Amino acid sequence: MLQSIFSYKRPMPGYQGQRNQVKQINATELNQNLQNGDTPVLVDVRSPGEYNSDGHIAGSRLIPLQALRQRFDELPKDQPIVCVCRSGSRSQVAAEQLSQLGFADVTNLSGGMIGWHRSGLPSK
Repeated sequence: MLQSIFSYKRPMPGYQGQRNQVKQINATELNQNLQNGDTPVLVDVRSPGEYNSDGHIAGSRLIPLQALRQRFDELPKDQPIVCVCRSGSRSQVAAEQLSQLGFADVTNLSGGMIGWHRSGLPSK
């Protein structure tokens, strides 16, 4: 009985098979794009504590993942969006949710802020 409970893999909330449809970008590529004048909307989906204490990418907007479905109307549908979190997992979920809500150009920062810091890139 216990084995059947632990072996069951419940789908992630909001997941409907779109994982492969969300574009991925790494920290170095995102930084190069920002340096070249590309201005995606950076949506940081971490908690306020993480955002403030662990640093964030300059110009990013804090919209915690738990609030994204209530606050998505704060985001422009006609601009590229890059979702950011600590490791790239929550931002993947956020990117999938935004895609489901009709946002056409959504990208996940793979590796998240961990990758950003490991690449030696600046944060606020």
